[in-house]
Amino acid sequence: MAEKACVKRLQKEYRALCKEPVPYITSRPSPNDILEWHYVLEGSEGTPFAGGYYYGKIKFPPEYPFKPPGITMTTPNGRFITQKKICLSMSDFHPESWNPMWSVSSILTGLLSFMMDNSPTTGSVTTTSAEKQRLAKSSLAFNCRKKMFPEYAEKYEQQQLSNQLVPGQVSQVPTQQENFTPLLDKKGESKQEDQNKVEGPRDLKNRAKKSIPTWMLLLLVSIFGAVMALPLLQLRH
Repeated sequence: MAEKACVKRLQKEYRALCKEPVPYITSRPSPNDILEWHYVLEGSEGTPFAGGYYYGKIKFPPEYPFKPPGITMTTPNGRFITQKKICLSMSDFHPESWNPMWSVSSILTGLLSFMMDNSPTTGSVTTTSAEKQRLAKSSLAFNCRKKMFPEYAEKYEQQQLSNQLVPGQVSQVPTQQENFTPLLDKKGESKQEDQNKVEGPRDLKNRAKKSIPTWMLLLLVSIFGAVMALPLLQLRH
């Protein structure tokens, strides 16, 4: 069971981290045990760890801050052996060099700095830069299963969605352009049909004029002349 001073100190450090987050570092205590902290380190640009997300744990003793914590890393990384304590000057491997003024943020900052180095230590492993880069690319998929950090699960889902949508959008562009042409053709045909509908009666009238024979015209003129002459004949009588 943690001592009162230990709980008070860790609560204070958590509030400080929430107020002023440390770059490339995310850390929070377990909901059920304030002595167990979980962290994610982001690989620095210009290193084989760039783009990587590395999950691990810090286990504080009940006597903290007067005794140092134990540190492990869970995500495969190519620098440290997973699930094995890492030997640092600020870990429980060296209680003689521990400084009670050190905090969670200073511990993780030191861990991140040491991770970018190649110095051997207990719990470290030697791998190539290519292997570190390969593990960095797959680290987000590994960490998305950690319930302590749901934001990284969301980040992984967004990454997967982005990888799926980009090729699909490129392949769909020609198909969409091809679909536009028939639509335009149909609109053109529809417009032409509308014009034909408007001009239809005019064409029928012209056709009617052209279809009246000459003899019928003469007959109509004769009938019209006879009708006009009837009033004159009535006046003579």
